[in-house]
Amino acid sequence: MNRPLKVFTGKSNPALAREIAHHLELPLGRSSTEKFANDNLFVRFEESLREADVFIVQSLTPPVQDHLFELLMMIDAAKGASAHRVTAVIPYFSYARSDKKDEPRISVAARLVADLLQTAGADRVLTMTLHSPQVHGFFKVPMDHLSAEMVIANHFVTQIEDLEHAVVVAPDAGDIKRASALARRLGTPLAFIDKQRLSDTEVEARGLVGDVKSKIALVIDDEVSTAGSLVKAAETVLDAGAREVYAAVTHGVYVGPALERIAKSPIKTVAATDTCAPPDPLPEKLRVMKVAPLFAEAIDRIHRGESISALFN
Repeated sequence: MNRPLKVFTGKSNPALAREIAHHLELPLGRSSTEKFANDNLFVRFEESLREADVFIVQSLTPPVQDHLFELLMMIDAAKGASAHRVTAVIPYFSYARSDKKDEPRISVAARLVADLLQTAGADRVLTMTLHSPQVHGFFKVPMDHLSAEMVIANHFVTQIEDLEHAVVVAPDAGDIKRASALARRLGTPLAFIDKQRLSDTEVEARGLVGDVKSKIALVIDDEVSTAGSLVKAAETVLDAGAREVYAAVTHGVYVGPALERIAKSPIKTVAATDTCAPPDPLPEKLRVMKVAPLFAEAIDRIHRGESISALFN
């Protein structure tokens, strides 16, 4: 049976959803979300979903709880409207940092969110660059985990003329695997910073491993939130002799003092994909890397029952 493909969006990043639908040569599905005076949400699909292959695009950006619950309600409504399959497309999965019980009496929120999505009726999940890849294992339904590595590599290739004198820098030891893959793709050496997180907004660099002297430092990370780690990484490599610093991340969340910190920092530019809606207007130092074509290709392959493993890298 040739089931209709339908793409819908929540309120977190409708521009990305529209671009995905455009690349699929589809109109964006019609739905609406309202918030009542008592703070309750109300969602409604405004077209038939019967036997359709439904993809709902929603990043878990601030206000995270509103966007998460809107997604849960949209999944539930789609299943109730007799959709054949519902895939939650979550370009930015914010709770991926809460992946283990590393303190007493805390919630492993990433597992909880996975359970909520499955309970709501999600048959599949599509996401990009989880902070902790092991979150993948919290899902009992199929989960496809895309990488922004190629998008970031293409950005540096087109923006940095002197790549033979560049070095990829991981801002902490946890990012070494991701940074190493990018360094191999770009043909550059690798360095990393040994850091200690003091609080949600403060970090301390304890040392630098690798040679950055007289090189262009390309700092990469999975996301930039308050920009504390990113700015500290830039200052660390410049103190070690790097001649200039560029940064690229998958998720540009930009909360709290992030934009002010970046504007005052020595970083030349900070590029982020549009998994999170970019600031409007876009500050001078920020760049946006498009991921709609990658998500559209993944959605098309899932719909047609084809492998998407080639898109993971």
